[in-house]
Amino acid sequence: MHSNLKFFNKSKTLPTDIFFKNVLYDKSFGYYSTKLPFGKKGDFITAPKISKLFSEMISIWIVSTWEKFGKPKNLNIIELGPGDGSLMKILIDVLKNFPEANSSINLYLYEKSNFLKKIQKKNIVGKKIKWIDSFKKIKKGPVIFFGNEFFDAIPIKQFKRKGKNLYEKFYSIDRRNNIVEIYKKANKKSLNLIKSYKSLKNLKFFEFPELGFKEMEKIIEKISSVSGCILLIDYGYLRPASRSTLQSVMKHKRNDLLNNLGKADITSHVNFGLLNEFFKKKNLKVQKVVSQKFFLERMGIINRANLLSKKMNFRSQSNLFLRLKRLIDPDQMGELFKVVLGYKFKPVKFLGFN
Repeated sequence: MHSNLKFFNKSKTLPTDIFFKNVLYDKSFGYYSTKLPFGKKGDFITAPKISKLFSEMISIWIVSTWEKFGKPKNLNIIELGPGDGSLMKILIDVLKNFPEANSSINLYLYEKSNFLKKIQKKNIVGKKIKWIDSFKKIKKGPVIFFGNEFFDAIPIKQFKRKGKNLYEKFYSIDRRNNIVEIYKKANKKSLNLIKSYKSLKNLKFFEFPELGFKEMEKIIEKISSVSGCILLIDYGYLRPASRSTLQSVMKHKRNDLLNNLGKADITSHVNFGLLNEFFKKKNLKVQKVVSQKFFLERMGIINRANLLSKKMNFRSQSNLFLRLKRLIDPDQMGELFKVVLGYKFKPVKFLGFN
């Protein structure tokens, strides 16, 4: 079989989201099923791998939210797409400093890749940890869902408007077995769905996270039934720029989108304005979307770094502050990454947003 054909299964033409879903998640040859994407030897590096400070701030946020929820005796923390488990490892350590919270909190990892599960199980040791692939086992609440770079890894649909018509982008195989882009008139279901979102009005080109929203619906259903919240940190924008944000990265360098399929990471930027609108549609209350810089600084990351640096030699101090800069500098991750929070609870002032 020609290597490109395997991504299409029996169909020769697939919408953008289903095509890239095959490329990333197919159990036999998908990117997340066959290789370790994270770290120096991988293709990209995430905030928990850049600095432990990031994971510490999230851990403190979780403890503070447990307090805001009235110190419930049964709080479920579910990390969405936990990567190699770096963040959860720090959370387990931080919780040891808060015995009451520690005894009240149940920890879950929501991971679909068996390949990554094996890596997580090597990295994380703890009786409290459970791996889940659905939320059915969570019967009582409240619940905190947390995802760092979770939403950007769920493939998106792409559409363009021409006159009064809406067209959806598909990928197809031509006679020479090359992959080509084509546009087809959008179906009625897509038309009606897109019309219901104000933030997509009048855009000539836009992206729509249908698969991502299906994933969110399961999460929101659980939050609505047992109460709680969802915190997502990801790179993205508040106002769309009418262009494709699909990007491919391999060995920490940009890669042509259709090259090295199954061997390179493919993501898109998150439309936070649209995500916020979706949360409101589903009757979640929302905090104002803030930048990663704003959130981490409000959480006290600079004070924490200063405190730690006092016990370090110059070389370690330089390394610590260089990594901190990468997280909060406006020209690096500080402004590009955003933080969104949807919740179903009595009015609460959450740390990091005010």
